[in-house]
Amino acid sequence: MPQTIAAIYRYPVKGLSPEPLGSVALTPGKCLPQDRRFAIALPSTRFDPERPEWLSKTHFVMLMRDEQLAELTTRFDAEADLLTIERHGRTVLRESLRHADGRRRIEAFFDDFFPGGAEGPLRIVEAEGHSFADARRKPNATTGQYVSLINLASIAALEQSIGAPVAPLRFRANVYFEGAPAWSELEWLEHGIAIGGARLRVVSAITRCAATQVNPATAKRDLDIVGALQRGFGHNLMGVYAEVVAGGEIAAGDAIITERVPRRDVP
Repeated sequence: MPQTIAAIYRYPVKGLSPEPLGSVALTPGKCLPQDRRFAIALPSTRFDPERPEWLSKTHFVMLMRDEQLAELTTRFDAEADLLTIERHGRTVLRESLRHADGRRRIEAFFDDFFPGGAEGPLRIVEAEGHSFADARRKPNATTGQYVSLINLASIAALEQSIGAPVAPLRFRANVYFEGAPAWSELEWLEHGIAIGGARLRVVSAITRCAATQVNPATAKRDLDIVGALQRGFGHNLMGVYAEVVAGGEIAAGDAIITERVPRRDVP
């Protein structure tokens, strides 16, 4: 059975809900367009949009600490920079992230959403070309922006190990794929992979944290995913990061072809 893309997602605002994509164009050295473009910074966070630097997730609103975020469903119109927020099936906010007034109303919404949760106002932050990804730049990579990939067979193996369903979106990946043996993706480090018209190089396995405890459908902490990985498989890994080395479009259904011999470049 060939390895193929089952689903593609982006996360325009760090910590908020995913958006499915049928296809997307990848650019060398970059993550998916609009992925983690915005973040909701805590009052104590110091972020300079003129000189953006990587900051850990603890500086922002995030699922690992703020599981109630999973109650919200968001949509982002990139052409208009328009963010729509729904809660329990009802639209509660639709505002532009392009304009200061719209941002202030979004920030005020989250201030009210977390009553007493922050000592001061939250704020929306962004910087041109910057992504608020969880991963710090890897020492073997040429960029700090990655595409995350998860093998659905590995999730199935985890489900079998713990005897409970595990929603793939707990792991907030960009690309979910099928057709590969469980955990085989952990052998792809430093290998090149071809997907559609793009070429990527796998730079790291993804270490998982307590954010995966949160059920994306119920916003409840109902599974100890990290503990289950350690008990069942002796590690806390799920998925891999890859850097884009040759741009091109990828789409659901595209084959993922791995090189047998590791190499630093992909023609």
